[in-house]
Amino acid sequence: MEQIGYLTPLTHQPSSPVTYYLSLGEESITLNDMLGETIQLTFLGEKSCCFCGRKIKKTYNNGYCYPCFTSLAQNDLCIVKPELCHYHSGTCRDQAFGEKHCHQAHYVYLALSSDVKVGITRKENAIRRWINQGAIAAVPIMEVPYRKMAGDVEILLAKHLKDKTNWRKMLKNEYTETDLLQVKQRVIPLIPEEYRSYLLPDQSIQQFTYPSLQVPSKIIPLNLDKKPSIKGELIGIKAQYLLFKNGEVVNIRKHTGYKVSFHY
Repeated sequence: MEQIGYLTPLTHQPSSPVTYYLSLGEESITLNDMLGETIQLTFLGEKSCCFCGRKIKKTYNNGYCYPCFTSLAQNDLCIVKPELCHYHSGTCRDQAFGEKHCHQAHYVYLALSSDVKVGITRKENAIRRWINQGAIAAVPIMEVPYRKMAGDVEILLAKHLKDKTNWRKMLKNEYTETDLLQVKQRVIPLIPEEYRSYLLPDQSIQQFTYPSLQVPSKIIPLNLDKKPSIKGELIGIKAQYLLFKNGEVVNIRKHTGYKVSFHY
């Protein structure tokens, strides 16, 4: 079968293993059903902004045209550096966006994907965030009332913990068995007293498994601009990646807005 449309990030349901979907326009394909099958993803040479829909030659920040990249609140620097959030100063590019995404309860969390890392996410978005990072385990350690405070705490803890995922190790399932609740107890003394009232009591650790037939021994990242057609046996899906038997992997989120044909 063949379906044609513009790529959007993989969506998922937190089942065991996680159930992944590839959406092309109004069509949604259950990728778990494709494990062990040969699939082909072909770039058709056309790109479209994921926000305004205009045809473009180059995407910015995973799917935007340049005007949307430079003007939309979701593309501001404070999205990747939440400690710079300026919603409270009244200078947000879009106050409605800030109200919905920044002036909301946020978790400061610990997650294990490659190494233990500290991160932040909107409370309502936590499960989605952890799966998109390929975490095998995660637990919130604090719940704070807005994004900037979460970013401030993350900066403090990032002096002692990693705040990035090693995506190659994550895809190869290379990690050290770690008790996240024990790590939490070690980091609590590092949190300034002014934030201690936001600490959460110990909670059950969220655990995730991902659809996989085998773990790749090598990782070969692909880019549809350089290799417009990718064909191979699908052996796994994790975070936003499709993993093929020959070690090739493709990050679907990074190709948001690319018009493709999907053969399966």
